[in-house]
Amino acid sequence: MKALLCTRYGKPDDLELADIAEPQARPGEAIVKIHAAALNFFDTLIIAGKYQFKPEPPFSPAAEFAGEIVGLGSGVTSFKVGDRVLGYMTYGAARERVALSTDKLTKIPDTLDFDRAAGICITYGTTFHALKDRAALKKDESLAVLGAAGGVGLAAVELGKIMGARVIACASSDDKLAFARKHGADVGINYSSDDLKEALRRVTDGRGVDVIYDPVGGPYTEPALRSIAWHGRFLVVGFAAGDIPKVPLNLVLLKGCDVLGVFWGSFIERDPAGHRANTEQLLAWCMEGKLSSHVHAVYPLARAKEALKAIAARQVMGKVLLRP
Repeated sequence: MKALLCTRYGKPDDLELADIAEPQARPGEAIVKIHAAALNFFDTLIIAGKYQFKPEPPFSPAAEFAGEIVGLGSGVTSFKVGDRVLGYMTYGAARERVALSTDKLTKIPDTLDFDRAAGICITYGTTFHALKDRAALKKDESLAVLGAAGGVGLAAVELGKIMGARVIACASSDDKLAFARKHGADVGINYSSDDLKEALRRVTDGRGVDVIYDPVGGPYTEPALRSIAWHGRFLVVGFAAGDIPKVPLNLVLLKGCDVLGVFWGSFIERDPAGHRANTEQLLAWCMEGKLSSHVHAVYPLARAKEALKAIAARQVMGKVLLRP
């Protein structure tokens, strides 16, 4: 079968499309035929050897997917061949078939297409965990979303509106802000042309932002933190800008705020029941039309390099999928 392989750490152009052996299901595992695999920004870091874990090459990128079960290992009773599922892996989904433990799979309704399902598990799962479990976002609070047009940013905009917040989209271009507004943002701030700290204060009438969702990092973290409200919550989600910011801790003291880490990968291992409940709620909202799981573009596996380059260049609004 075909697989996209990282045979050495490097750039998207260093990836190879290769033929590998078919996977075999061990006890408790299922073999899933991949219909759509979703890429995320962290995939650009994993293939470069710059993520918080470094898989041993060769490996495939892509951590979330949707597809159909085509084989089962012994001891599996909760799934059957033919079930439509979404799932997550640390990495490895950019290939035609995968074998993995069934506790990493969730059945999806027949009316939900594979493309939309592929981008729900990690992107929306991370964001729902952040807003609900970490920040305890409340109705009528203000929520500022940095990188509001990206995968997790869009998820934060949509989930923030569902949870009743006033959503302030922050992005690097007017086109991205228009996209965020189309998906529910109440107001937009272009941090390429506006002072982020002053703009956030302005749109909150000087009160400051209750919850800040930051998957970007770099030069935007500190000005955003300086705009936070008293007893606000600052969510550290990722560092798409490339640099991990060093924040003066006196800001946390002066604002009386909480800085909260969002590590979804650890959450799902420590609280599998909570993760499953979150996923079921996300699927319900998706079926009700409240979540778009917007697909920016779909690439065949042979053009995965282009897809990763587009993500690295921040040209993507929503999700990018691979079609094995």
